[in-house]
Amino acid sequence: METTTLEGFYKEIATLIPEDLNKEIGHFNVFNIEEVHAKIKKNPRLMPYNRRAYYKISLIRGRSKAEYADKVIDIEKSALLFATPKIPYHWIPQEEGLSGYFCIFTADFLIQPKSGIVLDELPIFKPGGYPVFQLADENIEDLLYIFRKMYREISSDYAYKYDLLRNYVLELIHYGQKLQPATALYPAHTASTRVSSLFIELLERQFPIESPQQKISLRTAKDFADRLSVHVNHLNKVLKENTGKTTTDLISSRIVQEAKILLKQTDWTISEIAYSLGFEEVAHFSNFFKKQTSLAPLAFRA
Repeated sequence: METTTLEGFYKEIATLIPEDLNKEIGHFNVFNIEEVHAKIKKNPRLMPYNRRAYYKISLIRGRSKAEYADKVIDIEKSALLFATPKIPYHWIPQEEGLSGYFCIFTADFLIQPKSGIVLDELPIFKPGGYPVFQLADENIEDLLYIFRKMYREISSDYAYKYDLLRNYVLELIHYGQKLQPATALYPAHTASTRVSSLFIELLERQFPIESPQQKISLRTAKDFADRLSVHVNHLNKVLKENTGKTTTDLISSRIVQEAKILLKQTDWTISEIAYSLGFEEVAHFSNFFKKQTSLAPLAFRA
């Protein structure tokens, strides 16, 4: 299954960032899903997505599913989907004639000086969260109204349209956060859940790997336990209680997820990928990857 890059997507539909756009504003655009599908015929089953730079909010109308590394979410009717650059996914339609909208934006577009907003700390974008919300009819009408305003505004010549669009994006984020259960927005911070949350944050903070020179610093259960100032057995116990998986399982799963992305989306050598993921020997990385996926790295890349 091939993922269309955002750059390739722009070339396909001839929609480019205006050259005179102030780079400090960051990048924003909004699309009609039906129009996108009409223009991209080579790969109509996947939404364009560049994990390294763009956040995305989608209003999807129709039966589809969202595939993540650790879960598959079936969308029976309509859904609001939030995506962060740190968590890659595939969106796969399950029927013809899907409709809706999606917008993409960089952190620089939304985060203005002194705003105090940190996107990855918002409940809607936090690692381990639930980024897909099934929608009732009244929700759909509310969200269509916001997206349609965006879609009209992006083509306007209003001098302050990007300030207005920024407000619409924030409105969508708050709408999604209101759809979350209260426990997701205001978790009970017991010692166990706090340790689990901090572990996930430390794990995700090491990704994405942006260059062959970048190397993750936390590789083992003991590395994480030492950083969190807890005993490795205690860390393993609370993670098992809260996630059903051991510390090593969670670390291995996230590393192999990143390995798959680097193998498919970069031209780095196997040695460079192994180094960036904390393996001193290529053979160790190859054995690890084959144990996790039943494929050698080169076979997976092919």
